[in-house]
Amino acid sequence: MERDSMGEVQVPADALYGASTQRAVLNFPISGQSFPRRFLRAMALIKRAAAETNADLRLLDQAKADAIASAAAEVAEGGNDDQFPIDVYQTGSGTSTNTNFNEVIAHLATERLDGGATVHPNDDVNRCQSSNDVVPTAMQLAAAMAIEEELLPALERLRTAIEAKADEFWPIVKTGRTHLQDATPIRLGQEFRGYAGQLEESIRRAKAAQSELLVVPLGGTAVGTGINAHPEFAKRTTRRLSKSTGLEVREAENHFHAQGSLDAVIAAHGGLRTIALSLWKIASDVRLMGMGPRAGIGELALPETQPGSSIMPGKVNPVIVESLTMVVARVVGNDATIAFCQTGSFLELNVMMPVAAVSLLESISLLAASARNFATRAIDGLQATDRGPHLVEQGLMLATALAPVIGYDEAAKLAKEALRTGRTIRELAVERGIAADRLDEILDPARMTEPGFDHGGEGG
Repeated sequence: MERDSMGEVQVPADALYGASTQRAVLNFPISGQSFPRRFLRAMALIKRAAAETNADLRLLDQAKADAIASAAAEVAEGGNDDQFPIDVYQTGSGTSTNTNFNEVIAHLATERLDGGATVHPNDDVNRCQSSNDVVPTAMQLAAAMAIEEELLPALERLRTAIEAKADEFWPIVKTGRTHLQDATPIRLGQEFRGYAGQLEESIRRAKAAQSELLVVPLGGTAVGTGINAHPEFAKRTTRRLSKSTGLEVREAENHFHAQGSLDAVIAAHGGLRTIALSLWKIASDVRLMGMGPRAGIGELALPETQPGSSIMPGKVNPVIVESLTMVVARVVGNDATIAFCQTGSFLELNVMMPVAAVSLLESISLLAASARNFATRAIDGLQATDRGPHLVEQGLMLATALAPVIGYDEAAKLAKEALRTGRTIRELAVERGIAADRLDEILDPARMTEPGFDHGGEGG
């Protein structure tokens, strides 16, 4: 039997938490989903840094502060994850989870003290803090660490793999396509250089998202005024968090903005959405160029990863691409969720933080895992076929190279005649009187993949 400000409540005998946590467990039997490991780690790092700061500021005696910091470090390492059972769909501020942390850490810290001294969840563990600034800080810190440790390395892995393919495929000239119709020739390596550019920008956007998240609300306490917090608390605690995470964690200059809205999280996830849709573009192009292998475009051969059909022997499907595109769907859905969470921003506090936090962290983890998997199981083993170069000579848009020589209208007539008769642009141009050696120069596919044009006369 445990007691809180509302009275007595029965708590499991082996639980490290107390009455308030148990009330929340009973109040929110919604999804069975609790906060992910990354969020728990971030919360614990904040509690440890706060205890150390409070000792420096002489707001806690050193023995208590050391016990709290040690207990929080144990939680940060994942030793007690089963003691944080509260459902994500709970108090909109995350107060239930902050209380859960205070109770567990107070219990563990009390066990570390001699002489019968006790650590109080609110007076000691939560000193200079409120759920209203700690929970959003944990959400942002957890996501910033996930970007650093998961997403950035995965995007760099994929960028490196695509750059290698751009170099490998550079000699291969194929038909370009706009509107999914034949266009002028392009190097397969140039297409992949475009994809590498998307990854470079994705890495930049991930870093920009991280920068948004590293400006944290800690220090505003209940409504942004900083009531019951030492004026130096947030600055010193964020300095400690910077040291423990290796990231530049900064106190928000405007606490009323930082706690009254989800602007930073919405902006950061907007960058993640862009990254997701960039990956969709790359993966979908690879799938399209691999379509076939005989009745489609068939310019790329994707690695064979598993049998593709329960009824069609020998069929192989682009399953790695399909996996990634489903991740993109989830990330776009999470973006809509996080944007809608702004509707929980009333006056001084947002009250949809828990679902925003899990959506944000899920997007980062899914993008990281799928980008790495796409690099390893699709891009690394990608091969070019001879179909792309073979079709170039039959391409109607070779007429584009003749436009500076014979004019746009005459070149268009050649293209239409070639389509009608099944003959090539080269054959028709020879009949029109352009010398064969001159055509070899004008209609050189490799020459058409770089800037330049020819103003020469038809025979010259």
